[in-house]
Amino acid sequence: MKRDDYRRELTSYVIGLGLAVTLSLVPIGLVLFPTWPRGTTLAIVFGLGLLQILVHLRCFLHVSLGRSHRHDLYLLLFTSLILVLMVVGSLVVLGDLQHRMH
Repeated sequence: MKRDDYRRELTSYVIGLGLAVTLSLVPIGLVLFPTWPRGTTLAIVFGLGLLQILVHLRCFLHVSLGRSHRHDLYLLLFTSLILVLMVVGSLVVLGDLQHRMH
């Protein structure tokens, strides 16, 4: 039983590593060798970045949607909410300061 768990975890890590490397090299290639307009490339890079976050959460942090992992999921959602509030709040303050300076 323990050997099966080890193999399953090792397989998860190897798949995650392969996906992470691929999801890192594709945007680098898109930026180095532009074939689409800038907005399309930016959207693809952004989408691949979000996909890479999901790969890291699933393959390396072992966060799933199962009942036993609900608390981990709630913790990640709360952390994401706090980060979004901080970033958006900072952008609002900086935008207001820029508007007042001009």
